[in-house]
This record gives sequence, C-alpha cells and structure tokens, in this order.
Amino acid sequence: MKILVIAPTPFFVSKGTSIRILEESLALERRGHTLTIATYHIGENINVKIKTKIEIYRIPKILFWYKKIEGGPDWQKIILDFFLIFKVLYLIIKKKPQLIHSHLHEGALIGWVAKKIFFWKKIKLVTDLHGSLTKEMVSHKYLNNKILYKIFIKLENFINTLGDYVITSSNELTEIIKKNSSKKIKTILDGVNLENYKLNKTKKELKEELNIPNEKYVIIYTGSLIMNKGIKNLLKAIPIVTSNNKNAYFIIAGYPIEKVKNYIKEKKLDQCVKIINPLNYFDLPQINKAGDIGIDPKDSSVGQASGKILQYMGAKIPVVCFDRPNNRSYLGKAAYYSKEKSPQGIADGILYFLNNPKQIKIKGELAGERAKNFSWEAPALEIEKIYKSLITN
Repeated sequence: MKILVIAPTPFFVSKGTSIRILEESLALERRGHTLTIATYHIGENINVKIKTKIEIYRIPKILFWYKKIEGGPDWQKIILDFFLIFKVLYLIIKKKPQLIHSHLHEGALIGWVAKKIFFWKKIKLVTDLHGSLTKEMVSHKYLNNKILYKIFIKLENFINTLGDYVITSSNELTEIIKKNSSKKIKTILDGVNLENYKLNKTKKELKEELNIPNEKYVIIYTGSLIMNKGIKNLLKAIPIVTSNNKNAYFIIAGYPIEKVKNYIKEKKLDQCVKIINPLNYFDLPQINKAGDIGIDPKDSSVGQASGKILQYMGAKIPVVCFDRPNNRSYLGKAAYYSKEKSPQGIADGILYFLNNPKQIKIKGELAGERAKNFSWEAPALEIEKIYKSLITN
C-alpha cells in the first residue's frame, strides 16, 4: 500500500514525536508498505543511520533562520505548515498514495485540506494524535487569553473529527477525544526496537565509557528538557536524593540544556550530575543500559504518551514515574509509582530503589520481560488492520 505520511515537525530529531513517526514508519515498511514522509526543512537524513527505502520530502528553506527542534508551539510554524500543504499536494500528484497518515493536529488539518482538494481520488485519512493541542499550548504558557483559549478548544475539537480513523498514542488522549467525537478511534501505544538493545558491552563497561564510577547508582532521564515534561520535578528531586544517598549519580540527556545547566551549577550538583547534549536517538541504548533507574516525571495534563519509558524497559531498568493509566499499561509492576506529583514524590521513588537495591534487579527484569510485548511489530499490525478496513469500505 502506498502511504503518504505528514510530519509537521523537525524530522528526524531525537525526541518523542519524531521517534514515534520513525519507528512506526519503519515497522510499516517491514510489513511491505511503501512510505513517503512530508516534513519540515529541519532534521537528520535517516538513510545515513539506517537501511530504509522511505523517502523524505522537505519544504523549501524559506524560513532559513528557523531551526527550533525542541517541543512546544511557535507561531512561525503556521508559515511552515502553509508550505507543507503545498508539499503534500505535490506528493499526492507525484506518488499517488492510497492513504494519508497524518501526525499531530497540524498534520490532521493539512491532510484534511489535501483530501478535500483531491476529493475525486477518495483518499482515506488516518490522523495520529500525540497529545491535546490546547492543553499542550497552555502547558507552554500560551493561550492566556480566555477568548483565544475557547477558540482553540473549538478548533481542536473540530480537528479531532477530520480523520476517517483516529489513532492516539495514549489512553488518556483517547478518552479526551471520545467526549467530543463519534469517529472511530483506537489507542496505538508506542513501541521499542529491542534489537537496538542487544549490546555486547556490560553495564560496568558502559559506565566506564561515560566516566562514571561503577559503585554509583545511575539515575537516567532522556528526552526533552522543557517544562511540560515535568523537568522541574526531576531537577528539584536531585538535591533531595543526593543529600540522602551519596551513591546516587544522575545522567540528564536531552535539550534545550541551558536551564538545566544553570540549575546544576547554582545548586553545586556538578559532581553528581552528568549532562549529555545533544542527545542522539541512536545512542540511547548505550546511555540507558549504563543506567540503573529510569525517570519519567511527566504528568497526564496534556494526554501525551511516554516513549522514553519503553526505552528504559528495553534497557531492563525499573522506572520511577507518576501513577498514570498509560504508565501502568506499559510497566505493570516494573515501576515505583509516585503517590504525589512533586519533586518529593520523584525523590521518594529514587530513594526507594537506592535503599532496596534488590528491587532494582527484580523490577528491571520485569521491565525487560514486559518490553517484549511492546515491539513495534504489534502496533504496525494494528495500524495495517485500520488501513485495510478503510480501503475496503
């Protein structure tokens, strides 16, 4: 099946949205589908890192100064999305796709416009939504105006109805959309590529490569370092943990890095925190397998999933996180679920493992076993079933 993927985001970059698009697309390609990705002018060429026939088409570099790769809204994206519409229209003519698979709310709107313009082709549209558009904007301190907020709520509810089928990355988001849409909807959780975690190096060797003493317990955070990911909770938890346990050592890998660097310097935490920047997705297995405990301080306010949890599970390390339905669906008993969404809650979870090191191994093995249920092959099969149901109707 010929599929046109709309990715209104920098692609490829080492962050959750981009990783979901890449791994989902690769899994569909392995099932025999032909994929073309339309995206922004920013991002790595995936063909340098992996073997794939997926073609990537980019918009022209009209906004050559725009190089933002971290998450969050930006009004300049309206211009980028405008050019992306024309790239999608061009690709529909050139590639003749049977189906459009759009990511994010912006992609859903672009896909719907393209579908309406080429109405006689009867192209089906699958919208793949990764979080609540409005709630994410609010979490980034946008939409402080009540009138503007109400407008975006109506816009989001409208976009949620545009696809012939709606896919979400989390159960929380599915429930949000169901309240305002009667469209067919299914949660397709993220997956993990376990082949990436078949390394020949021991944890001791990986720690040595990162200049971390072997006796230290390494607590890992990998991902975006922006406020709606719960970074404040993690940062404020570090001094609580290190004041109670001298064997705690933190690795924080991601971007943007300045606020994190400033906090670590201000609190004099340089001796117990290593910052890795930039974070390369293809280096994640080495970083995560050097760790003993993974951290996800994200709450459920924007309905986003958490692909980093699956990466921790692939590395066979237990996770400290908040008690969210999506987290439990991944981790089961392989985690410490913080009772309160606060720095103290995160610190309590880390200290639980540090004070009970046997639980690190026990829950780490549980995480590794559960990871086998979340390979990308299963989500790809579910998506393929959705495609076939649309094409045959």
